Amino acid sequence: MTTTPTRPAPATAAAPPGGAAARVRKRLNTRTATVVSIIIAVLWTIPTFGLFISSFRPENDIKSTGWWTFFTDPQVTLENYQEVLFGRTASSGQLASYFINSLVITLPSVLFPLAFAALAAYALAWINFRGRDWIYICVFALQIVPLQMALVPLLSFFSEGVTVGGVTLLPAWGLTGEERFIQVWFAHTCFALPLGIFLLHNFVSQLPRDLMEAARVDGATHPKIFRTIVLPLITPALAAFGIFQFLWVWNDLLVALIFAGGGKQTAPLTVRLAELAGTRGNEWQRLTSGAFVSIVIPLIVFLSLQRYFVRGLLSGSVKG
Repeated sequence: MTTTPTRPAPATAAAPPGGAAARVRKRLNTRTATVVSIIIAVLWTIPTFGLFISSFRPENDIKSTGWWTFFTDPQVTLENYQEVLFGRTASSGQLASYFINSLVITLPSVLFPLAFAALAAYALAWINFRGRDWIYICVFALQIVPLQMALVPLLSFFSEGVTVGGVTLLPAWGLTGEERFIQVWFAHTCFALPLGIFLLHNFVSQLPRDLMEAARVDGATHPKIFRTIVLPLITPALAAFGIFQFLWVWNDLLVALIFAGGGKQTAPLTVRLAELAGTRGNEWQRLTSGAFVSIVIPLIVFLSLQRYFVRGLLSGSVKG
């Protein structure tokens, strides 16, 4: 008995590749887009490169010629960095101690918001409790509050405490000296939490529900789920937010000047650079080396976490 071979089904038309996202991706991968990107990158890099060259040039060369003349008559010196970092006079810079202050301010001001925002994002995404949606709406609304509006109430909270109807609910902090670092950490943490919770909530809420339910069936508690499942999956998002927060705190002048003061004991690098820039300009060659010292750490942080930064930005835009 012979069997008649079945006729293969006609091939269905392939779905159009992508839509708007595919068209945008295709245009960004063209040779023209690559050339434009290279030109933009070069234009953005030239000022930093010029600053780097100027920081090694002698004082007379900086004041008399442009940095591009370095290639015709190269003169290199480390005197600018020595004066800025370890100068004996106050006008010479003395940035070494301010550099340490910036690290002391920045590291806790990044770690505290990361920890609190990650915990709050998980709670608002995967723990059912009364008023959860209203809390998330309030956190989202706090992003529109300008930073300048919160400075005076927060400063009053530190210096006077909280008093209602003559009753002191919270006493004044009364911090002096190096204790003022705590004020800066608290202020940066408060200002970063609304945006941090909002960003991390978008990532945490997109985690597969089946994965969470399987962990609960196996008897995992919320702390264990957060530690063993959520944290490894949202590492790119944490790195992306950490980079933003690090750059914001490291380059901040307003919050540090108000809560840490301008003293050498607690003031960060930005306060000292602002003082150098505000002089009459007779020694402005030191400002080039001081400015480059201030951008070295942010460059190292960004370049070392760049792969996590890109993954963090892209993972929140795709579901599934």
